[in-house]
Amino acid sequence: MTDPSCLFCRILAGAIPSEQVGQNDLAVAFRDLDPQAPTHVLVIPKVHVATLPELAASHAEAAVAVLTLARQVAIEDGVGDAYRLVCNNGSEVGQSVFHAHMHVLGGRAMTWPPG
Repeated sequence: MTDPSCLFCRILAGAIPSEQVGQNDLAVAFRDLDPQAPTHVLVIPKVHVATLPELAASHAEAAVAVLTLARQVAIEDGVGDAYRLVCNNGSEVGQSVFHAHMHVLGGRAMTWPPG
């Protein structure tokens, strides 16, 4: 299930180029075009669902695949287990593309709170 008006669905379909850095059966990872850290990768499910909580409720195996791929990408990118996962759910907290996704950030020191 994809949405032709969705930016990430168009990336999945190959209509918009991306620098893909990993994938598994249910998820794809690609570099963010506006990186906020040396490692800044987006991990998205191959199925179109608006948010990660909705993904977990409707496609639990895809939610696990996103998390698994996030860790794999962080390790392969050289940050090991020192990375931050960011998931914005809703426009009020910064979600701008309503296709479930997770940001993998690493390679520099980060502060708390993040924003």
